[in-house]
Amino acid sequence: MKDVVFSLPGEALGTANSAVLLGDFNNWDIDKAIALKPHKDGTLKAKVKLEPGQTYEYRFLLSDGRWVNDWEAQGYVHKHHFGIDNSVITVEAGLPAEKKTKTKAADKAPKAAARTAKKVAEVVKNDLTKIEGIGPAIAKLLEQEGIQNFKDLSKATIKKLKGVLDAAGSKFAMHDPKSWPKQAKLAAAEKWEELKALQQELLGGK
Repeated sequence: MKDVVFSLPGEALGTANSAVLLGDFNNWDIDKAIALKPHKDGTLKAKVKLEPGQTYEYRFLLSDGRWVNDWEAQGYVHKHHFGIDNSVITVEAGLPAEKKTKTKAADKAPKAAARTAKKVAEVVKNDLTKIEGIGPAIAKLLEQEGIQNFKDLSKATIKKLKGVLDAAGSKFAMHDPKSWPKQAKLAAAEKWEELKALQQELLGGK
């Protein structure tokens, strides 16, 4: 088993004062929920022993009843029946320290790790039209550039976004994407009320 540290920024709590971790590793059983402990840097963390080479889905449940995702998750998977995204992590299959040499055996990735890596590679697609200023046509342009979900958009630079719009022609160049990453960050963290408040201040995504 391998120790894996899960963390959540303090600002993700909002009105809540604590959070617990639930996922495949504890069968999403609230009675087996893992409490996150606050640290000096403002984050909340929990250490869990997980099996290397395996992929797990998980989320954080806040004390005020809200569910939030890991802001820095390896990936996200959409659960159609519930209309939500779950955070995803694949635990790396590490080698013992004494065996970390460049041998043929060490260079061969375990089949299980390869399968789980492929699973995580299937990145979830979010509805980017939920971002003020982005319509179906622009969402398609962004998808073609590898921006398929809120997390991708939150990390995109204004220069890159403007480049995508300019390259698509004058019809798209007129749009101003400067607020899109900020909106996407709130959407990725499922801060829908804050996103709604921000969008009410915006006009066409500006």
